[in-house]
Amino acid sequence: MACCGSCLCCQCCCREGETRTPEELTILGEIQGDEDEILPRKDYESLDYDRCINEPYVEILEGMDNQKAKKYEAVRWIMMFAIGVTVGLVGLFVDFFVRLFSKIKFTVVGDSVERCTDKGCLPLSLLELLGFNMTFVFIASVLVLIEPVAAGSGIPEIKSYLNGVKMPGIVRLRTFLCKAAGVLFSVAGGLFVGKEGPMIHSGAIVGAGLPQFQSITFKKIKLDFPYFRSDRDKRDFVSAGAAAGVAAAFGAPIGGTLFSLEEGSSFWNQALTWKVCSDGDKNCHLWTAVDLAFFVLMGVVGGLLGALFNCLNKYLSKYRIKHIHPKAKFIRVLESLLVSMVTTVVIFAASILLGECRDFSSPAAHNTTLSGGEDINSTIRQFFCTNETYNDMATLFFNPQEAAIHQLFHQEGTFSPVTLSVFFLLYFLLACWTYGVSVPSGLFVPSLLCGAAFGRLVANILKVKLGLDIYSGTFALIGAAAFLGGVVRMTISLTVILIESTNEITYGLPIMITLMVAKWTGDFFNKGIYDIHIQLRGVPLLEWETEVEMDRLTASDIMEPNLTYVYPHTRVQSLVSILRTTVYNAFPVVTENRQNERDFMKGNILVSNNIRFKKSSVVSRAGEQRRRCQSMKSYPSSELRNVCDEHNVAVEPAEEGEDLLQQMLERRHAPYPNLNPDQSPSEEWTMEERFRPLTFHGLILRSQLVNLLIRGVCYAENQSSATQPRLSYAEMTEDYPRYPDIHDLDLALLNPRMIVDVAPYMNPCPYTVSPNTHISQVFNLFRTMGLRHLPVVNAVGEIVGIITRHNLTHEVLVAKLHQHSITI
Repeated sequence: MACCGSCLCCQCCCREGETRTPEELTILGEIQGDEDEILPRKDYESLDYDRCINEPYVEILEGMDNQKAKKYEAVRWIMMFAIGVTVGLVGLFVDFFVRLFSKIKFTVVGDSVERCTDKGCLPLSLLELLGFNMTFVFIASVLVLIEPVAAGSGIPEIKSYLNGVKMPGIVRLRTFLCKAAGVLFSVAGGLFVGKEGPMIHSGAIVGAGLPQFQSITFKKIKLDFPYFRSDRDKRDFVSAGAAAGVAAAFGAPIGGTLFSLEEGSSFWNQALTWKVCSDGDKNCHLWTAVDLAFFVLMGVVGGLLGALFNCLNKYLSKYRIKHIHPKAKFIRVLESLLVSMVTTVVIFAASILLGECRDFSSPAAHNTTLSGGEDINSTIRQFFCTNETYNDMATLFFNPQEAAIHQLFHQEGTFSPVTLSVFFLLYFLLACWTYGVSVPSGLFVPSLLCGAAFGRLVANILKVKLGLDIYSGTFALIGAAAFLGGVVRMTISLTVILIESTNEITYGLPIMITLMVAKWTGDFFNKGIYDIHIQLRGVPLLEWETEVEMDRLTASDIMEPNLTYVYPHTRVQSLVSILRTTVYNAFPVVTENRQNERDFMKGNILVSNNIRFKKSSVVSRAGEQRRRCQSMKSYPSSELRNVCDEHNVAVEPAEEGEDLLQQMLERRHAPYPNLNPDQSPSEEWTMEERFRPLTFHGLILRSQLVNLLIRGVCYAENQSSATQPRLSYAEMTEDYPRYPDIHDLDLALLNPRMIVDVAPYMNPCPYTVSPNTHISQVFNLFRTMGLRHLPVVNAVGEIVGIITRHNLTHEVLVAKLHQHSITI
């Protein structure tokens, strides 16, 4: 775009990534030039949502009957019920103490203001309010120092987790304790934050931890519970816990379910959801067909305001990443206290100086929005006003946020346009500044309150200027939906959440239309707030689908052709070397397609004579080790460099290598004429490296290899592989989710000349694609099946590359498409 260059406004509104080059994709998490853009980091790992159908797992399946299956399903339902009850109790705990602390604070400070109005000691009242707020915020900020992952709402992290990205520490018990305790102090501390986002995060943690019956934080909590020992089960329970968190926060169980589907599920499609959503009852009670035109305009304005909010918060977050986070941790606490102090002073000064005295009016007859236990008039503040009037600004600022929302939704003609305008502006700026400080903080309620003030302002203008007979509470609700939709860009789930919260199905159509318009308007300028923070963390998030033009690419264009593999029978020293000199989490199990190699099947067991390698082979194990060491020269670990030096063995040239290589090239090149050397990603590769034929037999995970080595699963060279010890499925998954590391292996206990038969433990039937498969097919398969690795196998069963999440991110695809266009 031509506008992306000079002014800040243009930078806010423009899409990113139009000037990116392929070379910039090698930068891991660094910031790109003028646009100040953070690229996806490659140190994030994916979750193994796909099942590993190896022999231990097949033994479990063969022993499964209908009775055991029903028992397993019953245990799953019991755990779902337990998760829901636990999350409900957590929500009750947080809500109770937020109400308690807020009531104590507002009672003490309110009485002090009433007394000091005549005595002239208002600075004392301000100090009391500062004392309460800064103490609560200090506690919340210290809890975040204990567990930094507890900061923020947690929704970006949970959304990334449900998208298939492994987020370190995001579902630990310590995170849960700091999150649940910290959010009640940050909300009670008067910050413009909500507890709904942290409740969703807390629910996800309960879903992840409860079915495991163990804790990494408290290692003594470990029970022998044999169920749900995989990322697949854990991810399902996390999704259920997040839905329970929405239900506990909003009282919207259906909306919670749709939230998990819309924001994280791999097995749902947003476009399909809109097609099956019903418009509901179209009989209008508190709105008319004429009002829909105003609702559409409010949706446009809400989308614009949301885009501005997200833009400002993005620049604030980048500033924090550059200038605050690298410094000492106490700087983050000081920033939180600064935000608390400024917020408190603004609240106090605005209530005292800018409020107007308004006449009392009875609550409106319509009670169709957020329900509350208190009477509307019980939250009215009379600061500096006579007995028959009250201070409208203080009524909004000197109350919990939920009470202020109730006032805007229910009261008729009680807030002046000036008050609503000032309140909206102050709340907009302070909420934008607050989101991102080092305290547990949500964004739903502040956005609802800010949007409700906007909607109420529109209603006042329409009543006064146009003389329309409208219900102000309806416009406040639509304004809240418009602004919240413009900020978070949620559609289906947010519609249902608001409908369930208002207990009025007739609001379904206007809310849905408003949210759609707000999302479309905001998406024209930037992403939603949660997607922005995911991008700032460099998380390789996969969108719902790829762009149409990406189908110019095929799997061979984006795959990683430089493979690190293992053989079905591999020596211990070779496995240790591979695991210590690479960071890959899965390895193809292959045999080299050579005329002097005999591979055959004996029953269901793959047998190969490639235990020993002749120097006449095209590529020997020593040659493969040498290339791997060359790629590890820049690795910071001196241990890895030493390993490379020890194994840097010279390789004799192959006998008759040219004739054999030519045969391999002709045989492998024939099925796919477009795979020629000129299109190789690396011009420095030799012909051997580009076209070495490797017959693909399956995938084996790093955790499985380490487990085999630690448990001594191997056999001697002069023995049969049948003498190798066998591990059960329970033994393979015993250490989940924290599998041992290769550096935990005591090499003194192993004979490096022993051989490991990995065939029984590999996945012999993973999902694979052809090199000519178009990107849309590759992307849909990878995302919907929740894959971690996708091998690319040609027509004769040879693996030619592998695709991971990082090959499918939008930034990589755009760069590959640009490179493809230049090549053409």
